[in-house]
Amino acid sequence: MGVGQSPATEVKMKEDGYSGSEREYIRKHHRHEAAENQCTSFLIKHIRAPLHLVWSLVRRFDEPQTYKPFVRRCIVHGNVEIGSVREVDVRSGLPATTSTERLELLDDDHHILSVRIVGGDHRLTNYSSILSLHPEVVDGTPATLVIESFVVDVPPGNTKDETCYFVQALINCNLKSLAHASEQLAV
Repeated sequence: MGVGQSPATEVKMKEDGYSGSEREYIRKHHRHEAAENQCTSFLIKHIRAPLHLVWSLVRRFDEPQTYKPFVRRCIVHGNVEIGSVREVDVRSGLPATTSTERLELLDDDHHILSVRIVGGDHRLTNYSSILSLHPEVVDGTPATLVIESFVVDVPPGNTKDETCYFVQALINCNLKSLAHASEQLAV
């Protein structure tokens, strides 16, 4: 979530409190057309590490466990390219054990990664995410602005707010872990 934003504000996609460049990146790279039975949102994380270091972790579709703490194991058959599918084993503690995910976009020039969940034993039906990285400077040091957005079906028995809150919590955990791993590399 953006600084000073509550989950309800994020879910409604309000851009209050975001810088002009953040709003522009969201407008340009993070548009999801949500159907009536779906929720969509985005989260922002500022990482005190240069973009090339952060991207070196994010772009590894075959090794999400490098920074995603809930991933136990990942297998990709063949080369990593658009359309590649990975089988992910999830650590215990989540309401899932496996996830099958397809690489939709891997843009090394613009630092954008998009993944769609195509199977697994979880409730994230029609889940699609876009993660974009943007260079910035924090206290005179190269840093990275990370924006991750998603759209997902609201499962029967859940509300849009509950669904978005759950997915945001997972993404927030991943982004914190990405920041930690990237900042360790930058030291």
